[in-house]
Amino acid sequence: MKIWGIRLFFIIASVGSCYIVYGELFAVIAGLIVALLLVGAEVCLHIPNVRGIIAALMGLFIGLLVSLTVLSLLSQSDGNLKIAIVLSLGYVGMMSGYHLSTTLNLTQLLESKSTARSGESRSAQAASNFKILDTSVIIDGRILEICQTKFIEGTLVIPRFVLNELQHIADSTEPLRRNKGRRGFDILRALQNNPAIEVEITEEEVPHLPEVDAKLVHLAQKQDATIITNDLNLNKVAELQSVKVLNINELSNAVRPVVIAGEVIQVLLLKEGKEPNQGVGYLDDGTMVIVEDGKSYIGSTLNVEVTQMLRTSAGQMIFTRIKTDEVDIDEQPSMHPYSRSW
Repeated sequence: MKIWGIRLFFIIASVGSCYIVYGELFAVIAGLIVALLLVGAEVCLHIPNVRGIIAALMGLFIGLLVSLTVLSLLSQSDGNLKIAIVLSLGYVGMMSGYHLSTTLNLTQLLESKSTARSGESRSAQAASNFKILDTSVIIDGRILEICQTKFIEGTLVIPRFVLNELQHIADSTEPLRRNKGRRGFDILRALQNNPAIEVEITEEEVPHLPEVDAKLVHLAQKQDATIITNDLNLNKVAELQSVKVLNINELSNAVRPVVIAGEVIQVLLLKEGKEPNQGVGYLDDGTMVIVEDGKSYIGSTLNVEVTQMLRTSAGQMIFTRIKTDEVDIDEQPSMHPYSRSW
């Protein structure tokens, strides 16, 4: 609504200025018409159909040129007739250009230049390929291993306001938060010391936004960059604003092995489950394995048969039962704890 207030003020100021300067009704009407035309032209600039606007302007220009040619042949004619000719030919040229823009590529030259520039811009963006890290993914630490495997390309960008937030966490009086902050700085140091990983600290600030998440989204929009995070809320906010997001947790869930009913896996039972007689263990990637009637086998490594796998946004759980011919693994030859029977 502010922009329309500015436009209204401009129209009123234009009318008032014409009245003060000329003091005539004709001047007031002329000032009003000119102000409305200028505001209308400014509003039209926001219309997505840029080709139609350019074509209409080109048609108007051609129509005015034709009207000047006609007026040169009618030098002795009445003034009203001349005005009518200029307005008519200008309007006809403008509307003809607009309607012909749907079939004729009147802006081919401009578009070819624009395409060339956009191609150069895309090349520059491909060369830079910025990935902005948020505080949570730095503290998490898995970004270091992912970058070492070369699954993420481009430049890792760490904004100064993210470093400030990390420093605030590292200076916390709570031991857990303090350790998280220090771990984040250790991860950043390891990223910078790796010659295969390009890291850039940006000093660009977003003073009008107080929240770090909002600053990250604004900076990503401005630089056409991708945000790397494991914060679900930031992930949702960024996607709503059409910002590309790479979520480490989603990547972790995607690369976890998929098991099917009937498969046999090995698991070390560590604790009781929520339901009676259940035993719970974990695979190497952190996947929870729930074993029916496994309570009495806690502390043992078992071969279990998969009955169901449940995948959620937080990860996946595997429901299993003990094989009827189960023998304690400690009595068998050494095997990798995540191997399967096929």
